[in-house]
Amino acid sequence: MNHINFRDLRYLVAVADHQHFGRAAAACFVSQPTLSTQVKKLEEYLNVQLVERTSKRVIVTPIGRMITERARQVLNEVDDLVNVARSAGDPMSGDLRLGIIPTLGPYLIPHLFPVLQTRYPKLRLLLHEERTRGLIERLQEGTLDAAIMGTPIPDEGLVSQSLFQEPFEVALPAGHPLAGQESIDRDDLDAAPMLLLEEGHCMRDQALDFCSRVGAQQQQDFRATSLETLRQMVASGAGITLLPMLAVEPAGSHTEGLVVRPFAGQPPVRELAIYRRRGCAREPVVSAMAELIRDLPPVKALPDS
Repeated sequence: MNHINFRDLRYLVAVADHQHFGRAAAACFVSQPTLSTQVKKLEEYLNVQLVERTSKRVIVTPIGRMITERARQVLNEVDDLVNVARSAGDPMSGDLRLGIIPTLGPYLIPHLFPVLQTRYPKLRLLLHEERTRGLIERLQEGTLDAAIMGTPIPDEGLVSQSLFQEPFEVALPAGHPLAGQESIDRDDLDAAPMLLLEEGHCMRDQALDFCSRVGAQQQQDFRATSLETLRQMVASGAGITLLPMLAVEPAGSHTEGLVVRPFAGQPPVRELAIYRRRGCAREPVVSAMAELIRDLPPVKALPDS
C-alpha cells in the first residue's frame, strides 16, 4: 500500500461508528475479512494503531479518533464535490439527506413526501429523525445536507431559512373540568400539572418556558419519550399537555378520551426552520425544499403562516 484511498477511510469511519468489524463491514457491503485487512493496511501505512481489537468489541485509539474525524471531513468534502458535479445538470436530482426533529417528522413528512415525489421525481429524500443536538452534530460532520429544527438553536455557524410558526393547543382528558370550554385562557392553567417530554427535546424547553410564564407545574414523576406517548397519557387521565397544531389530529388517527382545545387570544407558538452548512453543495435543493414546505396545505392553514 503506497497511498491512502477513500474506500479505506470509509472503512475506518464505519468501524469507529459501529464499534464492531462485522457491523461496519455490513454497512460498507463488504466481507468482514476484507474490511479488517484494509484497516490493518491503513494502520501499517500510517505507522499508528487506529483500533484496539478485542473478542467482543473494537475500541478506537485516541490517535484513531483524531484520524477518523479528519477522514470524516475529507469524505464529506469528496461527497460535496460529487454532489456539486452531479447537480450541475439537474440540481433537483440525486439524494438529499434531511434531518428532522421527532416532534415534527411524523406530522409533516406524510404531507411532504407525495408532493415532493410529484414535483421532483428525480430527487430521493433520505430522512433521519433525531433530537436537535444530534442533528446539529450531523450537519457539522457533513452526514446531513439539511435539518428541520425548532428555533433558536445554539450558534453553530449554520445558515437557516424560516419555514413556519406552529401554534400550541391544550390537550386534556375528556373528563377534565376545562374540557367543556371552547377555548383555554392562560390563567386557567395556573398551578395545573403539566406532562412534558424527556430531556433533549427542544419542545420540552419551549413547554417549560410556557409553564414558568403561566404558573403551570411540571409533573415531576413522568417524562414522555414522544408526543404519541404524551397523547396516550393525557387520554388515560394522567394530566394535561401542550400539542403542536400539526400533531393534534394526524391523518387517520383518533385518540379516545382525548380533548384538544385552542388557546383564547394569542397562543404560544414554536418556530420551525431548515438549517444547512454555509456553502453546502445542496443549497439550491434546500431552498426549494423550504418553499415547498411553506406551500403545503396543512402549513398554509396554520394561523399567520
